[in-house]
Amino acid sequence: MEKEKTLEKKEGSLGSIRIADEVVSIIAGLAATEIEGIAGMSGGLVGGIAEMLGKKNFAKGVKVEVGEKEAAVDLYIIVKYGVRIPDVAIAVQENVKKAIETMTGLSVVEVNIHVQGVGFPETEKKEEEVRVR
Repeated sequence: MEKEKTLEKKEGSLGSIRIADEVVSIIAGLAATEIEGIAGMSGGLVGGIAEMLGKKNFAKGVKVEVGEKEAAVDLYIIVKYGVRIPDVAIAVQENVKKAIETMTGLSVVEVNIHVQGVGFPETEKKEEEVRVR
């Protein structure tokens, strides 16, 4: 508790730090895709349009609410076929929480996982072939 009080005093004398929601979204998205078993993030229409325009959207499939000291995250993921979904979801929750807390100093109060689909290896290979041509 004393350490936290000292930190608050320093912040008061120097000014405040505000981390943009998009920064937290990017951190969460990258941390989620690091986990084995994630086929991708489900971004919906807006994310698809941004990618078509050549803009890589690292916050795709991520919704965050950032307060002064806390953050809540919702992740919309697509898992690879054959993985155990609860194990992958727990690994994603832990990695996202660790990444956000380490990089921003915010306390992550919740990481909600929404499984939006399953990625099949054959489908992924066909999509890659179409992109190459």
